[in-house]
Amino acid sequence: MPEKLVISNASPIMNLAIIGRLDLLREFFSVVYVTQGVWKEIVIDGENKSGVSEIKNANWIKVVTIEETPLLQLLLKDLDIGESETIAYAIEKKNAVVLLDEEDAREIADLYGIEKTGVIGILMRAKLEGKISLLRPVLDELRNNAGFWIKDSLYEGALKAVGE
Repeated sequence: MPEKLVISNASPIMNLAIIGRLDLLREFFSVVYVTQGVWKEIVIDGENKSGVSEIKNANWIKVVTIEETPLLQLLLKDLDIGESETIAYAIEKKNAVVLLDEEDAREIADLYGIEKTGVIGILMRAKLEGKISLLRPVLDELRNNAGFWIKDSLYEGALKAVGE
């Protein structure tokens, strides 16, 4: 079976860049695709945010254009442009995994049977594969420096899952 396409929404890329861990995406996936809507959200709308220059210079992050379709219009009723384009592109390409953090977007990805992970899943994988020594300080950095909201039950569950 061919390698899955990895398509990311803005949150996983931005938050990993803010905490200095964008390299994990590069290590886990040879190419990460983002749609034009996601790129605009990260690079244009987030121009002065921490980590944006690193994202701009990451030649392994590829920007794709997606067609205006009825599916995209349907998704836009419940999600923002980046989430909608990410899910629509994953459906179009079929063999994809999406990087999504927002609960609404994750639920809709589930409805379409799309494989997904998010920034916490990526960090858990990094811990399990020995790319980071401890998950707790990285999750704390995500909360405190990136302003990433994590439910306490998810925080504790992630730590337990990796043996911390």
